[in-house]
Amino acid sequence: MPGAEHRDTPPPRTANGEIAVLRGFLDHLRTSIAGKVDGAPEPQVRTAAVPSGTNLLGLLNHLTFVERSMFLGDDVTDWQATFHAAPGDSAAQVVARYRDAVERANDVLDGCSDPGAPVPRPRPDRPAPRIRWALTHMIEETARHAGHADILRELIDGTTGR
Repeated sequence: MPGAEHRDTPPPRTANGEIAVLRGFLDHLRTSIAGKVDGAPEPQVRTAAVPSGTNLLGLLNHLTFVERSMFLGDDVTDWQATFHAAPGDSAAQVVARYRDAVERANDVLDGCSDPGAPVPRPRPDRPAPRIRWALTHMIEETARHAGHADILRELIDGTTGR
């Protein structure tokens, strides 16, 4: 689209430790996908632009549940339902909930120094993935949905870039 806004940021420069590198890339992706939703116009932000029904709010809502499940130990009984934000939720509310989940996840990760240790859980009787696996999975999950969000946002108003 002529005159479309293009914003791009390079991958992060991180410290040398394994956890720091993984967290640096995950935080980069988290910022990217939140930025795709933040400021997107209504009702397009919640309108499916593809046959699967995928929309920007649904993607970010889903990632909020994934963050909370992975790092905070929340139970999710219906993953498919997480791809839909409530009709009354504004884009700002969905973005705020995502950023809150990320902040809380980072609070948990701040206390982690061994990538081979399990993610701390509020209920120790519940199984938890290893920190290395959890961070790698979240990078994959967030990157995949950030790519989807990239295309959806460009279809909405021409905004591109990370």
